[in-house]
Amino acid sequence: MRALVINCTLKPSPQPSNTEALAGVVVRALDTHGVTARTVRAVDLNLLPGVQTDMGEGDDWPAVHEKILAAEILILASPTWLGRPSSVAQRVLERMDAMLSETDDQGRPVAFNRVAGVVVTGNEDGAHHVISELNGALVDIGYTIPGQSWTYWHLGPGPGPDYLDEDRGHDWSASTARAMASQLTHTARALAAHPLPAPPS
Repeated sequence: MRALVINCTLKPSPQPSNTEALAGVVVRALDTHGVTARTVRAVDLNLLPGVQTDMGEGDDWPAVHEKILAAEILILASPTWLGRPSSVAQRVLERMDAMLSETDDQGRPVAFNRVAGVVVTGNEDGAHHVISELNGALVDIGYTIPGQSWTYWHLGPGPGPDYLDEDRGHDWSASTARAMASQLTHTARALAAHPLPAPPS
C-alpha cells in the first residue's frame, strides 16, 4: 500500500520544515503497517493557478496528480497562518478540484476508495479550524476521512517556539500520529476489500 504526503509549508527546500517533521512521524508509523510513503514539498514546484489537472507549459501539477492517483492514502500537511491553512495548501486544493470531474472505468470519482488525513503545525491556536477546512475539501473531492485521522502541534495562541525547537507537546502529537496512521491504513484496506460503488445517477 502507498501513501503520498503533500507538505504545504511556505519554506522551500532545503530549509527545515516543522510541518514535514511532524508528517515524518506519521510516515514512520505508516511504515510499521507496511505502507510505503513519499513526500512532495509543494512550494518547490511550479503549481500554476487554476482548477484543471494540466494548466499547460511549465505546470508541475500533472506529475503530482499522477502521484496522488498512485497512492491509496493521501496526507495533506499544512502550517497554520492567521488561524488558516497556508496559501500553498489552498493552491493544492484548487488544483485537486479537477478531480471532481475525473472518474475511473466504473464511473466512480477518482478519489473514491482512497483515504486522507491531515497534519497541522503552528505556534498559534487554530489547528482544529485548519483540520476542518482541509478535511471538508478532501471529503468534497471524494476521499474517505477516517475518524481521528489527524495530528497537530502548537503551543497555544500568539508567538512561540517552532515544533523543531521545542519538545513540549511532542509525545501527544506522536501518539495521535500513530493513531492516525492506524486509522488510515485499516480504512484503506477495508475499502480495498469492499470498494464503494459509483454514486447513483
